[in-house]
Amino acid sequence: MKQKTISHWFLRWGIPLLLLALFLGFVIRINQVDKVPLVSREGQTFEKGVVTQILQDNLMPDGSRVGEQRVLVRMTTGVRAGQELETTSSSGYLFGAGCTVGMKVVVLQSVAGDSTITSVYSQDREGVLYFFAALYLVVLVLVGGKQGLKGALGLAFTFLCILFFYLPLVYRGYSPFWVAVGLCVVTTIVTMYLIGGPTRKTLVATGGTVAGVVIAGVAATCFSWASGISGWNVSDIESLLTLWNVSGIQVGGLLFSGLLISSLGAVMDVAMSIGSAIAEIHQQNPALTRRELFKAGMHVGRDMMGTDSNTLILAFAGGSVSMLVLDYAYDLPFQQIINSNNIGIAVMQGLSGSFGIVLSVPVTVLLAVFLYTWEKNPNK
Repeated sequence: MKQKTISHWFLRWGIPLLLLALFLGFVIRINQVDKVPLVSREGQTFEKGVVTQILQDNLMPDGSRVGEQRVLVRMTTGVRAGQELETTSSSGYLFGAGCTVGMKVVVLQSVAGDSTITSVYSQDREGVLYFFAALYLVVLVLVGGKQGLKGALGLAFTFLCILFFYLPLVYRGYSPFWVAVGLCVVTTIVTMYLIGGPTRKTLVATGGTVAGVVIAGVAATCFSWASGISGWNVSDIESLLTLWNVSGIQVGGLLFSGLLISSLGAVMDVAMSIGSAIAEIHQQNPALTRRELFKAGMHVGRDMMGTDSNTLILAFAGGSVSMLVLDYAYDLPFQQIINSNNIGIAVMQGLSGSFGIVLSVPVTVLLAVFLYTWEKNPNK
């Protein structure tokens, strides 16, 4: 009995912890990279401060802002911490801030000897970001209970993998597509294991998720080949070309790797939901044959397709709203719009991801039927 308990503990925690340790060692190794500086930032730092006085405002009677403000900022970090510096804040929408007394801001400092050139970079949003992230995690745990906590851990692991696994490997020149596949596999295994443990349901959901993501990548590749659209047609290609010339990053694959990552969550949701539903059906009626269980699973999957097939299409359409409004306002010809790179990329991302969602349903159902009835006569 004791030996059985030890074996169960080793299977549930020992092997996963060992694999996690090996993965952490790999991550530490790949993050030992020397980045090639793209621009000189010598003497430049971004420090925090609080606006204490408005010396000259740029607020117009109609409520708009023109030009720049001159403000007094008490620095709270950096070499000038505790000092009050006179600085400027532009009225641009991308940089600067409409400063008010007491506002927390981020100040760009250029220090050269005893002289310091400063300007307000933006409002300090770090605390707000942390607050809403923490609030989401609290709500997730309160509503989801233990499973919500596990989901939060899986989300944190995925975020860390993007920062410390995906980005370093892509920067080193590895294929973004295959790095994204590896990212999806690793994060899927960890997330599903956290939620379901070492069960067949976890194996089914993991297999269905990986299959759906790969299908999305294959669909995007076929679309790219047929339409002539690739990662070189994105709007920020000029900046990416600099990276390509300096560090050898495979720019052409970034578009498709982003597609895989963006479709991962939706496919994971479908796979786990179907795996759980079929597991429940099989548990309630283990006498069902494989054919009957497959039909029941497909009925569940078809209901999910009706809503989940819109998930990624609407997500990418929402991300393209500004572009669509501009096209509508300029009254561009239909042929110009439908053949533009931006529209082609948005359609490719939405449809390819939806292919992955839809086709992950039969794959997940097949895996579930096969694994849940493993002990049964396969001829049933």
